[in-house]
Amino acid sequence: MQQNPGQRGSVDVHPATALLREILDLTGDFERHLGRELTVNPTDLEAMEELIRDGALSPTELAKRLGISTAAVTTVVDRLTAVGHVTREPNPADRRGVLVVPAPASVQRAMATLMPMILGMDSVLGGFDEEQQDTITEYLGRVAAVYRDQLPDDAEL
Repeated sequence: MQQNPGQRGSVDVHPATALLREILDLTGDFERHLGRELTVNPTDLEAMEELIRDGALSPTELAKRLGISTAAVTTVVDRLTAVGHVTREPNPADRRGVLVVPAPASVQRAMATLMPMILGMDSVLGGFDEEQQDTITEYLGRVAAVYRDQLPDDAEL
């Protein structure tokens, strides 16, 4: 049975809302693809994403960002170290601490998969005039706010 573009199951929604749902689904598919490219599981990929975005992090900070215990993050870091995606290095700000540092080759590998998608999105946006781009940006900002509003106050963002 063919659904109309704005229908999601038995709920009619605006076609743009249905497309956002499709983008979320495709994002999950893309993340699984990236995980396969890097040969990591979803939790390890999430850790890699944090490290790629923000650089070296302490295990405690990484655990906080992933919403897992420090014991669990040790296992994640052990797995990532074993496949060469990260190293543990002394923390210059805390002589007893360590930092989890992403391997440059792993960052390059991830970026080789990510950049075509990111640049493709920018190219699509470049096909709109400035006023349309502002409208799209405003719409997406409001959608992000709806998501934020649905999270409990103590949710990590």
